[in-house]
Amino acid sequence: MRIYFIVFLFIVIQTNCLHLCYAQEKPKKVRVKRVQVPQVDLVYDNIEYVPEIKTIEFYNTQKEQSMPVLNLGGTDRLILKFDDLRTGSKNIYYTFTHCNGDWEPSNITQLDFLDGYTNDRINQYRVSANTYQKYLHYEVTLPNQIVGMPKIAGNYLLKVYEDGDESRLLFTRRFYVVNTKMFLQAQILPSNNVQLRRSNQKINFTIQSSGIVVQNPYQDLRILILQNRRNDLAKWTKKPVFIKADLLTYNDFNSNDFAGGNEFTFFDTRTFRIKSQKIYQLTKDSLFNAVLFADALQDKPDTYTFTFDENGKFYIRNQDGTVANADADYCQVDFALKADNPFPNGDVYVVGLFNQFQKSQTNKMVYSATSKQYTLKMLLKQGVYDYNYSLADANGKLLENNFVNSSFFETDNDYQILVYYRQPGSRFEEIVAFAELNSSKTPKTR
Repeated sequence: MRIYFIVFLFIVIQTNCLHLCYAQEKPKKVRVKRVQVPQVDLVYDNIEYVPEIKTIEFYNTQKEQSMPVLNLGGTDRLILKFDDLRTGSKNIYYTFTHCNGDWEPSNITQLDFLDGYTNDRINQYRVSANTYQKYLHYEVTLPNQIVGMPKIAGNYLLKVYEDGDESRLLFTRRFYVVNTKMFLQAQILPSNNVQLRRSNQKINFTIQSSGIVVQNPYQDLRILILQNRRNDLAKWTKKPVFIKADLLTYNDFNSNDFAGGNEFTFFDTRTFRIKSQKIYQLTKDSLFNAVLFADALQDKPDTYTFTFDENGKFYIRNQDGTVANADADYCQVDFALKADNPFPNGDVYVVGLFNQFQKSQTNKMVYSATSKQYTLKMLLKQGVYDYNYSLADANGKLLENNFVNSSFFETDNDYQILVYYRQPGSRFEEIVAFAELNSSKTPKTR
């Protein structure tokens, strides 16, 4: 019995020693420190604050890539989509801020303009599938059961931020809520200036204010006109030429005159199996890479030639997959613009609705004296993209928009007209009419 006991005791000691050795050799779990989005100052514009946030889409669900406009009290909705190229899911929230026509915050609280909670977390997301570039695709429809319909009309800024801290912004987007109280009619004509009749498009319009009594239209009303939703090409007008009862006519000789420009250039990356018309070279390494044919600064046409475009819009598509939002891959796109010499007074930017026509370091081109061309690499999701070139100063202020191509009256452009009204004694401006018209199609009024 003593021998058996000694053997048992030896086995127990050996087992405990093995467990102890294993516990000592087992590596400790290293807790990965979570990197937070840095705090930033809010800019009341369409701004991306984190470069890993890509492909932001924000439009009315009635039509893809339409202007983000809601009718007050209506049933239409806006949809927000974007990709996060950072690893792991994040706590992403959103909220709204009401602004006046100049995109400065209104002197009212969130309780005055929001129905429901003032913020919400975006819980709907998908992990990318079969893509070289991994990402999370987020979506949310606005308004919804959590954050309801805005209670008053006007300009709104959508703020998307992380960890419930509004100072840790990911991006912002502008949208508009219209309380239709006036009827707006507009038309596009050649410029009244004889020298500009072949190049410019003039917007004349009338406003019927039968829904409300405007005591002083020179002070209480002002109208904003956008070309292809570009804030850097916006024009304000305040003074009607004629006032007859409740009808206001805006057809001043010099106002609301826009350079028609030329059609947008586009490229197509819906499939990586073949090269589309604009793509010179298509390769694959760790990511797909598409080299576009270089555009020429010297090829300014003297006559207008029609080319189909989407007036600056972009559409996410994937012919190689089934669900473009989650299985469309990213591609490094190489842009090139030939130029014998660099521009001495400004920088060249690649712009389109895909970057809200903003001018920043992410879309600024670099000049090479060796190849005599401006170049830029951008990471873009599969789809169809319209783009153009803009010349801007060091602060991003637009200097010239048609320096590559000539400007023509025949160019197809979309125009958006917003009528702002401030009631006497009111603390905010509201949008009381909105119309969208095309230079070659029948106007649409909302």
